Amino acid sequence: MASAAATGTAAAASGSAAAAPSVAVLGGGVAGLTAAHELAERGLRVTVYERRALGGKARSMDVPDSARGGRRPLPAEHGFRFIPGIYHNLPDTMRRIPFPGKPGGVRDNLVAPSEMSFSRTGREDLRIPLPWPGHRPPGLTLDDIRRALTAMLDTALGIPLHETAYFVNRMLVFLTSCDERRDRTWEATPWWEFIRAEEMSHDYRRILAVGLTRNIVATKAEEASTRTVATLLEAFVLNALGRGADGPLDRILDAPTNEAWIDPWVTHLRSLGVEFKVGWTVREVKYAAGRVSAAVIENPQGGRESVTADHYISAMPVEHARRTWGPALRAADPQLARCDKLRTDWMTGIQFYLTERAPLLHGHLNCIDSPWALTAIQQAAHWPGRDFPADYGDGTAVDCLSVDVSEWDRPGILYGRTAKQCTRTEVAKEVWAQLKAALNDTGKVVLKDSTLHSWFLDPGVDGLGTPHPTNDDELLIHPVGTFHNRPQAATRIPNFFLAGDYVSVDIDLATMEGANASARAAVNALLDRTGSTEPRCTITPLFRAPEMEPFKRHDLTRHRLGLPNAFDLG
Repeated sequence: MASAAATGTAAAASGSAAAAPSVAVLGGGVAGLTAAHELAERGLRVTVYERRALGGKARSMDVPDSARGGRRPLPAEHGFRFIPGIYHNLPDTMRRIPFPGKPGGVRDNLVAPSEMSFSRTGREDLRIPLPWPGHRPPGLTLDDIRRALTAMLDTALGIPLHETAYFVNRMLVFLTSCDERRDRTWEATPWWEFIRAEEMSHDYRRILAVGLTRNIVATKAEEASTRTVATLLEAFVLNALGRGADGPLDRILDAPTNEAWIDPWVTHLRSLGVEFKVGWTVREVKYAAGRVSAAVIENPQGGRESVTADHYISAMPVEHARRTWGPALRAADPQLARCDKLRTDWMTGIQFYLTERAPLLHGHLNCIDSPWALTAIQQAAHWPGRDFPADYGDGTAVDCLSVDVSEWDRPGILYGRTAKQCTRTEVAKEVWAQLKAALNDTGKVVLKDSTLHSWFLDPGVDGLGTPHPTNDDELLIHPVGTFHNRPQAATRIPNFFLAGDYVSVDIDLATMEGANASARAAVNALLDRTGSTEPRCTITPLFRAPEMEPFKRHDLTRHRLGLPNAFDLG
């Protein structure tokens, strides 16, 4: 990629950049910023139009009116960052974003939590170490050992041996399934049905069905595609075994996202000549004479302008992008109309600021039994260069517990209402109550009401407690059949391309990695259409274990003969 950057820099230096093709990137989230990065390195003239804030759902934001005494505002976010080792394309982009004192750029700001936890309500939590070079095991007390043994035995006994064996068999079936069987049979099979969750024990359903779908990817186990869920599990298992991994199983940033990543990225892109128009909302992508002729964009003053460019990359989330595609554009490429079938759901973050460090764990926790499918991480311990009392807020908050709420349509434990039916304050009280139910339930008080400084709920959520709640930042979910409705980055319109986590790429999940890979695919398609001699973007697929390929070839023959997978016991 250095040669591409050098080419773009040389073009600008020679004055030829003015003659380079112009590209309007519609959306400034991870997909849009990635597209701008790749295009600018290749000498194209790029303008990014973003309606709200650069970084999109990945950004961090300031808590209004929270700063005192010259400190920064308390940091908040749509949801905590999670950049696992199965990602390759996003970390590659991060390597190419300069950061002072970091030879590996922004990627060097990634740190690896050393453990994770399945937090059970009314039962001992299961803490799982995440071994990786450099991780130091924490000191142990007899009580730590007692709790660990209790949790392991409780979980092991909670899922009967024959159910464990059946689940392992189902994973072997998927691992050895050919791509045709995955794309046709398993894409059409709900995860709940694939693992026979309805016939199994409560713990089997909570951990292996709900815990692996609703809590992690905000989709319902009863309708989630087996292809999507099992592909993700396969990648994580291989990552844990050290196979094809870019890094540890779990990675997060060592500071608030904008400080560690988004702000340095924008600064770097400006240095490459990228122009940003923030506060500009795309209203329509106009089509005429076989091409996109303009983008109608509302400026910050509320006026509408027709913006023209040689090429256009739509990099908005699908629920916003498809509103801008009129009948003529949709008729020109049927895959645009199929995007109407893609579904989104709510997965939104809330942060709790604490006046004392809660004795949680060094990593993510998954509240398996919480009605609202909570996942969380305690952040200050992972930000070694940041001192909460000295750097943020009013000097009394010392930590931030960042929580993702994935289930907004089930009644809670405090008010008996769904999250959408609660007011913002009630949502905060309900989440706090569910966290305490999961963490304060075995004789050890982890969260204290007296230490709660304040909370912040993503402002993209509005109208809570009314008949019409809204969410500006929904997440693509993956019911059966979704794979076949995801569009390609290249459209039939010669100067129009798609980028976003809904676009079809190798990682079949709505992720920052998918957004990054799709933007690379869009740039490659644009370069192909224009006959450019610039180097194409590298797109790294998910790792495929070579040991499985003979089994997959055998399964391809069986699949085409109408036979089940050789390991499939029914």
